[in-house]
Amino acid sequence: MEKIKMHTPLVEMDGDEMTRILWQMIKDELILPFVELKTEYYDLGLLHRNETRDQVTVDAANATRRLGVAVKCATITPNKQRMEEYPQLTEMWKSPNGTIRSILDGTVFRAPILIDSIHPVVKNWKKPITIARHAYGDVYKSVDMVTNEPGTCTMTFHGESGAERTLTVQTVDGPAVWQGAHNKEKSIRSFARACFQYAIDTRQDLWFSTKDTIAKIYDGEFKKVFEEEFETYQAKFEELGITYFYTLIDDAVARVIRSEGGFIWACKNYDGDVMSDMVSTAFGSLAMMTSVLVAPDGTTEFEAAHGTVTKHYYKHLQGEATSTNPMATIFAWSGALRKRGQLDGLADLAAFADKLEQACFDTLREGIMTKDLVGLVDEGTPVTAVTSAAFIAAIRSHLEKEV
Repeated sequence: MEKIKMHTPLVEMDGDEMTRILWQMIKDELILPFVELKTEYYDLGLLHRNETRDQVTVDAANATRRLGVAVKCATITPNKQRMEEYPQLTEMWKSPNGTIRSILDGTVFRAPILIDSIHPVVKNWKKPITIARHAYGDVYKSVDMVTNEPGTCTMTFHGESGAERTLTVQTVDGPAVWQGAHNKEKSIRSFARACFQYAIDTRQDLWFSTKDTIAKIYDGEFKKVFEEEFETYQAKFEELGITYFYTLIDDAVARVIRSEGGFIWACKNYDGDVMSDMVSTAFGSLAMMTSVLVAPDGTTEFEAAHGTVTKHYYKHLQGEATSTNPMATIFAWSGALRKRGQLDGLADLAAFADKLEQACFDTLREGIMTKDLVGLVDEGTPVTAVTSAAFIAAIRSHLEKEV
């Protein structure tokens, strides 16, 4: 079989631990035998980020902006425990996802991958819920510090015009911890536009939630910008019979649980991080969720929404075959290949992405799945728990029939 040709490379961002192992397996078994793959490769593994003082992450983000499409493996964001685990680290490097999102701006859209034999834990959910996560600022771009004595912390803005504004954050009578976060009006506006446009493209209602009763100025700015931007899209919403709805984040959580699904839930950065995990787990598994960052200029970066599966990685290092679910990572690859095909006018490449996803669904419907899914299927459904390698091999078998 002649391999499918590519014209323009994808940006390929390799990652860490078990997902890095799966990454290579997916390429070797499901992509390279069928596609003459072109990528611009960046190793975002933790140790290489450390070696380059995280410059590789910046380079990968800039390459994504240049080439238009990227696919990213899950990566480690080090904390205190990871610093002990990786003693060669010279710094507690920031989240590579946060760095990439900061450079590209835009919105992360996350939606569950659904199969007939697995029903949501929330029994009234009938349709998928898409999380639209703002991808810039807040705690992901914050600065923080610890102080060890009584005193006062202030926050000062120095304007280019020479104007200054100073606020007292707090006066404390002992040790304290401090954090300064920000966002940009331009980024908030891009977020709003992306959400409204995505709702129109997918013909879904849009919900947006913040906590503007507490963060009256900070979250209030988000609410205000969304209201201003909605004026541009309101007529189209009415024409399509879809709605825009704003509420507080705590009220939104309650409404989401009572809903039937089938809408987009727009959240600020941290809220979207947490709520996408809740939604994906309730629908089945963190490994069964698509994630794509869409920048204002149309640049897209596809990734898995879950972590690096550390526990399975250590079993792998001991020579043990693991049953790690590769679905989200496969769908990151298929999403990127489809987008590259659409941008370059390569119908066969886009069609291959569709066939790859269909092969995944055919394998799951056959009852072949990884262990994380076995306990979730409907009672009485015949299933076979297999290793990651066997699962990927079964997908390849189905894929070969299609291509």
